[in-house]
Amino acid sequence: MTSISYARHGFPPAVIQHAVWLYLRFCLSYRDIEDLLAERGLDISYETVRRWGAKFGPRFARELRRRRPRPSGRWHLDEMP
Repeated sequence: MTSISYARHGFPPAVIQHAVWLYLRFCLSYRDIEDLLAERGLDISYETVRRWGAKFGPRFARELRRRRPRPSGRWHLDEMP
């Protein structure tokens, strides 16, 4: 798998990854993410977050699904008091 290139995006990869992670992990709108980043002093428009989600989102989602533990045939039940 080739690494993701963040060249010519104007923001550090950590900021881009965090914005896309917020969008994929939580049920937030692009404008909600824009507001969250603005609270942290980052002036990023919702349209930029949308473009990052369209460009990097599928690869991030694939990686998150790949890391998720696989279900097994064994069940674990909690004890009830």
